[in-house]
Amino acid sequence: MATKNAVMRPINDLDTLALPHEPINPRLIPSPIQLSTVNGLANSTNVDTVSLRDILGDPLIKECWLFNYLIDVDFVMSQMDEDTRDLVQVRIIHGSWKKDDGNRINIEEAAKRYENVQVTIAYMAEIYGTHHSKMIILFRHDDTAQINIVTGNFIVRDWTMCQAVWRSPLLSLQTSASSSQEPPGTFHVGSGPRFKRDILLYLNSYGQRRTGTLTAELQKYDFSPIRAALVASVPGKQNLRDTNPDEETLWGWPGLRHVLRSITPRRTKAKPHIIMQCSSVASLSKKWMDNFQYMLRLHKSFQSSIPLNPAFSLVFPTADEIRRSVNGYASGGSIHMKTQTPSQLKQLDFLRPMLCHWAGDEEDNVKCGKIDEKTTIRQAQRRRAAPHIKTYIRFSDGNMDTVDWALMTSANLSKQAWGEETNAKGEVRICSYEIGIVVWPALWNDGGEVQMVPVFGKDMPNDDDKELEEEEEVIDDEVETTDDEGGEGNLANRKVQKGQRQTRVGLRMPYDLPLVPYAEDEMPWCATTPCSEPDWMGRTWPGFSAS
Repeated sequence: MATKNAVMRPINDLDTLALPHEPINPRLIPSPIQLSTVNGLANSTNVDTVSLRDILGDPLIKECWLFNYLIDVDFVMSQMDEDTRDLVQVRIIHGSWKKDDGNRINIEEAAKRYENVQVTIAYMAEIYGTHHSKMIILFRHDDTAQINIVTGNFIVRDWTMCQAVWRSPLLSLQTSASSSQEPPGTFHVGSGPRFKRDILLYLNSYGQRRTGTLTAELQKYDFSPIRAALVASVPGKQNLRDTNPDEETLWGWPGLRHVLRSITPRRTKAKPHIIMQCSSVASLSKKWMDNFQYMLRLHKSFQSSIPLNPAFSLVFPTADEIRRSVNGYASGGSIHMKTQTPSQLKQLDFLRPMLCHWAGDEEDNVKCGKIDEKTTIRQAQRRRAAPHIKTYIRFSDGNMDTVDWALMTSANLSKQAWGEETNAKGEVRICSYEIGIVVWPALWNDGGEVQMVPVFGKDMPNDDDKELEEEEEVIDDEVETTDDEGGEGNLANRKVQKGQRQTRVGLRMPYDLPLVPYAEDEMPWCATTPCSEPDWMGRTWPGFSAS
């Protein structure tokens, strides 16, 4: 049975609090990205959140495809409806291909206890890659389907940490009227038909034998209600010189670059701010990191003026924040940044200027002077939930009152996830499977100004926030469409006239704002470093093996 705080709703045109006869009131859209329910936190902090049972517990589910890295089969089955779980056809896709891999052994042994569970091992083209995608595809008895993309493994511990969830609307079977007659090359980035094309190509990468029946079934459904762009990674090499992104999906950072080049950010005179937040930072060269940050700066060009380079922050917890979390040090086993060897410390040197706390506890930070006591803290109510979530968000300026785009993904900061730098042949090598979505304000533009605003403790933006600012530069000038990448060309670049209805889209925040930078002597959590200071449950941390 679903938890009482969970909100099961598609994000579509009807999802609004403003009545048709009130044109001057803003149309309010709840956050398309939700947070997971965290047991151990107060009920008041779990408003509008989603548990794994909320996703899997509907008795109308007839078929369930589970994609992930770590999977506890018994835990997954316990989240399904008690009366129908034995009737649901469950397909598990994981990437633990070695016969002696503990994850593979556990999955296969547990699956034997359920006649309706079938396990498939994804082909891993790269030996150093992982099957890190986290997705649930559901088919229901009412002839609808749903795509669910999450950031947590399907194990108990991960669902006591802070995770993100994106749920598509319920997708109906396609009719001749809903079937797109456009050739695939004309599908706009962020549209339902483009999402369908991209996810089918992603699933095809597993091979006909593994996912052929799934792609054939999904092909029957109408994806037009979806407002998001898919960004995924597939192991192997992709030649950027020979690939037309309008005809073939790009993976990894080239795929994200293609999406960002189709987005027009909010036009302000202040410097934008991009916040990267993840649960693992791998070994990275400064050159790779510089290139990745450069890619995150990209957007559709303005007609005039030179865009300002964004400021960057990287949100990552300290050992103290892990100690205070719901599971204490046990949460630290899922969060990784190595800081022990000379090369790891060298990497920390170029990351340190960007590092900010996950839990910016204001009482502590006021005492040490990190934040002013008069500063208003916008609380996400997730300080004590250790972060396994991965988000990359561009705010319009340093005030962080409006959002230009937001990415929720399984991909941490690593070359394995996003891809190496382009080689001399024009190829990008990717090691791992990853999946995520990007959303931005123009996806909800049906005429009039649209803003995406950060929301805290709930999914719905307020209708009594300060007035949406009138931006004369946007109202008076259309944005130049300097490329053919579609996306919001027919959506965002309309002139906004005074008196038109405004739309405010929420974006549920997992961390407090403003951010609190690290002090000079503070270090990020390192799971391989032993900690003798007890966590709140009195336990110490022996440290993972450095090997």
